[in-house]
Amino acid sequence: MERDMGIFAGLKNNSKKDLDELYIVVPEKSLVVLFTPEEITLSSSWNIKLKKELLQMVYQQQGLPLMDDNERIPLQDKHIPAMLDLTAKTNPGPFLSRTIELGNYEGIFNRNNLIAMAGQRLQPDPYTEISAVCTHPDYTGKGYSAKLVCSQISKITAAGHIPFLHVYPDNTAACKLYEKLGFHTRKKMVVYVLEKEI
Repeated sequence: MERDMGIFAGLKNNSKKDLDELYIVVPEKSLVVLFTPEEITLSSSWNIKLKKELLQMVYQQQGLPLMDDNERIPLQDKHIPAMLDLTAKTNPGPFLSRTIELGNYEGIFNRNNLIAMAGQRLQPDPYTEISAVCTHPDYTGKGYSAKLVCSQISKITAAGHIPFLHVYPDNTAACKLYEKLGFHTRKKMVVYVLEKEI
């Protein structure tokens, strides 16, 4: 596991045996994230830091929405401090110092300040996940997220893959935006953030 890139795990059946084996390989006091299709039974060895319903949405539209995207620029290693600062303010999900290496992160700046960004994360063929979609609280409602998501859709579909993403159902503004851009809910899921107790 690359602890500074991602803290995700995938299990075949989410069975007690799978979870026990995961517990063995996770370092003490470390966090791990699981996306599961339903609630799972966890031993008392795990400290549940987060358990929340999640929607998995898949892009199902043929054409792309037209967006003026000349504001976005590719993000590089020099932007990592700004990216970490923005995700700390907006909490779009786990984002670590090397998450940028998962690919195709783009941002929008106001002068020298990063105010919005999005990129790619999980890639279970033939799908690619759009991730870390976030806008600084002072700049919401200006269409920045839509521009960035449309750009990611274009990149992913051009590579022959299918865009998908995850969103909390109580984030109604984001849900409406994704539906407007051509995403449909595939299924309800549960996200767990677990910590290995000593």
